[in-house]
Amino acid sequence: MPDETSLYDLPWVTIRRVSVTDMDNNVYLVTSKDSGAQVLIDAAGGIRKIHRMLEASAHDASERTRLSLIITTHSHHDHIRALRELVDETGIRTAAGAADASAIAGQTGIKPDVLLKNRDIVAVEGFDLTVIHLRGHTPGSVALAYTPVDGPVHLFTGDSLFPGGPGRVTSPADFARIMEDLEARVFDVYGDDTVVHPGHGLPTTLGVERPQISEWRARGW
Repeated sequence: MPDETSLYDLPWVTIRRVSVTDMDNNVYLVTSKDSGAQVLIDAAGGIRKIHRMLEASAHDASERTRLSLIITTHSHHDHIRALRELVDETGIRTAAGAADASAIAGQTGIKPDVLLKNRDIVAVEGFDLTVIHLRGHTPGSVALAYTPVDGPVHLFTGDSLFPGGPGRVTSPADFARIMEDLEARVFDVYGDDTVVHPGHGLPTTLGVERPQISEWRARGW
């Protein structure tokens, strides 16, 4: 079967993305070019596609590639469909936002090994990811920022930020929370060249989205 992943070939890491399921969920794989250590973000389904992405990534590092951690951005079912199977196959440790851990465990039987909080640093051999807690879509939704020495930040936002606005919420209070966190923890911190990798669909940048913030607030939840 052909490799169906898209690839960002950066100086120190590669970022692969594959779309799975009928909901166009994105599964991401970040690989250190030096060490071969890998983090998979959202085991959303399509286990065969995930296998092919892992196989393709064997060419992304000078050392043997190895999956080090699976991070779940939030607890919704469409983002965890392959989590149980992948953990059973690999025995790899998992991580998720602390406030979503119980919901993930209840659906999958996988209790996250690492409970993530805002501004935590997820360190693997060769790169770090900064955790950004974004309340609203779910209580424990997290984004993950890869900040290289040179070049733009790459931000994995789950379902909290898409091209065109924040993710779905179910109340005005949750809309206020997600907008507060997006503005204070994302738009006020990172530059316009930051690449946004959403949980569904194609990437965007903060520079493209920033001018629309007032429209999002006016539109409401």
